[in-house]
Amino acid sequence: MKRFYDKVHYQETSGRDGDGWQVTLDGRGVKTVKGTPQIVPTLALVRELAGEWIGQGEELAPATFPMRDTADYAIDIVTPHPAGVAHKLAEYGDTDTLLYRADPEDALYARQQEVWEPILTNFEAAEGIKLARVSGIMHRPQSEAAMTHLRARLTGLDPFVLAGVEVMTNLAASLVIGLSASQTADHDEVVALWSAACLEEEWQSELWGRDAEEDDRRAKRKADFLLAQSVTRLALG
Repeated sequence: MKRFYDKVHYQETSGRDGDGWQVTLDGRGVKTVKGTPQIVPTLALVRELAGEWIGQGEELAPATFPMRDTADYAIDIVTPHPAGVAHKLAEYGDTDTLLYRADPEDALYARQQEVWEPILTNFEAAEGIKLARVSGIMHRPQSEAAMTHLRARLTGLDPFVLAGVEVMTNLAASLVIGLSASQTADHDEVVALWSAACLEEEWQSELWGRDAEEDDRRAKRKADFLLAQSVTRLALG
């Protein structure tokens, strides 16, 4: 698609479509793919969205609008049904990757304890809950108290933050990682959390050698994870 606008601005808005900030193209407010005014909660986030439009050339490149796509998802999918998204996402608390360890006699178990246990204990302390660790593949349900807390915690998130946490959790297969990453502005800490999510993949690579295609896929997933984390922080202002 050819570029159809000249000037990119953003403005604060208040009205029946919501309060917040909106990008304008030649004075017209940007809308989502479903036609909803694309109003975001913070100045920091709208500046990033405007930057995507400013950075386009004569031909628009859809792949270079990742924040726009995330904002559309938060507005069109999460905002109408936040409780449904939150309750579905909370199910990860029952099968979280960080809770399932190798057998204690396996060498992998020591690596999991070293990397995962500090993340889990910090998460438990911050949330005021206790999560059961499992060795082996047999499922062990978490306590109803813990699950109730996680559902309430997720339901209370801003839709933009919830959208980001959902993406990070799905990529990491870990709600602990997703929520922990949403709570820090430290880039190195976020990268460390992503690395923790990839611990078992890295372990296999160390044992059997690296695969270039798999490394490329992992790099793409990392980029998507970092983008989602950035959106959650921008949505918090």
